[in-house]
Amino acid sequence: MHSIAWWPSVIVLVIATVTDLRSRRIPNWLVLPFLLAGIVVSAVSHGWHGFGQSLMGLALGGLLFGLLYWMGGMGMGDVKLLAAIGAWIGPGQLLIALVLIGIVGGVMALCWAIGGGFVGELLSGTGDLLFSIRKRGLRPHPELVLENPLTRKMPYAPAIAIGTLISFFSR
Repeated sequence: MHSIAWWPSVIVLVIATVTDLRSRRIPNWLVLPFLLAGIVVSAVSHGWHGFGQSLMGLALGGLLFGLLYWMGGMGMGDVKLLAAIGAWIGPGQLLIALVLIGIVGGVMALCWAIGGGFVGELLSGTGDLLFSIRKRGLRPHPELVLENPLTRKMPYAPAIAIGTLISFFSR
């Protein structure tokens, strides 16, 4: 476990989760200082190697969630939060966190759909996203994007928080 990153991550992830649940936003005043602190702490703690690992984690998180943002399925606050997490934990642990985040997000979406009575809509939309990618490529789906007011939107910071925090115990 990265003991240096544990408490700052817990604090930021709790605040990000609460604000995302309340307002569907993750504020820059929270994420950007956290990102910069991750780079500085990594560089001070582990020298150039730590600095490089921090930048690689930042890039990996930003690129992967940035692709999801570009495709219309993720908010920019989620992208910046994951990039900041990557700056703190580096690419190795971030890959583990990403798998866990995906699992947690999927379970949360399924529970949300069951509770809201729209499981069929969830499964249909997921199938449409997966099976129409060959036809539309990496362009956003015309209906299943955050900009569409009719699309159901789930705050994703809780999944990011849970998956990231579990990843601390995987190493």
